[in-house]
Amino acid sequence: MYTFANKIVWVTGSSTGIGRAAAIEFARHGADVIVHGNRSVQQAEEVAAEIRKLGRNAMLVMGDVGSAAEVKRMVREIGTRFDRIDVLMNNAGALIKRARLADLEEELWDEVMNVNLKSVYLVTKEALPLLRQAGKGRIINVTSVAARNGGGFGSLAYAASKGGVSTLTRGMAKDLVEYGITVNGIAPGVIATPFHDRYSPPEIRSKALTTIPMGREGTPEESVGAALFLASDYASYLTGEIIEVNGGQLMD
Repeated sequence: MYTFANKIVWVTGSSTGIGRAAAIEFARHGADVIVHGNRSVQQAEEVAAEIRKLGRNAMLVMGDVGSAAEVKRMVREIGTRFDRIDVLMNNAGALIKRARLADLEEELWDEVMNVNLKSVYLVTKEALPLLRQAGKGRIINVTSVAARNGGGFGSLAYAASKGGVSTLTRGMAKDLVEYGITVNGIAPGVIATPFHDRYSPPEIRSKALTTIPMGREGTPEESVGAALFLASDYASYLTGEIIEVNGGQLMD
């Protein structure tokens, strides 16, 4: 069993979906967790309460991870409570809305890039001093199967942003290795989360199921196992790796 006793874990976008499941599972395995949300204050507070029920410490930080000023503020808040971050899971992201190229406005493109890609750069850069304090920090970036297959209908901006996350993950792995920090990623496929409840109509979800050999959507908890592994000592010789979690939808 993995143990994260006395570890400090920050999961961005942890008020719902995969981030929520990850925050709770890290706590279940002994970690103190920094829970993050943007507008969903009540949901983030509920996650923090769940963590405290498990006997672990939970800190709540709220803000836009696509804004340099807000990221700086959040990291300052974290630094007043904790002297380090052992694990950073860059999970925050959104599709915003589906749009084909002909209807894809620059404003939407920029918004998608900010929340999915720029956020990984901003959060990691600002958190780096606290990660270095850990001695052997772990970074897990959440990308997507869309990074490799171009995404579904109307999600080309999202797919492009996640392709950027995958490339950034490999670049960061090389850049941060001298500090003893590993950088890896997980690439979920079709996971049953509020993300798809919001952005994917039933016909799109049904069509996606036909491409998955397991014949079903995954659960947030099924995505978390790969993240726990990458954050553990069992993955000490892995960096720049991206684990596909997609029920066989994409196989190398």
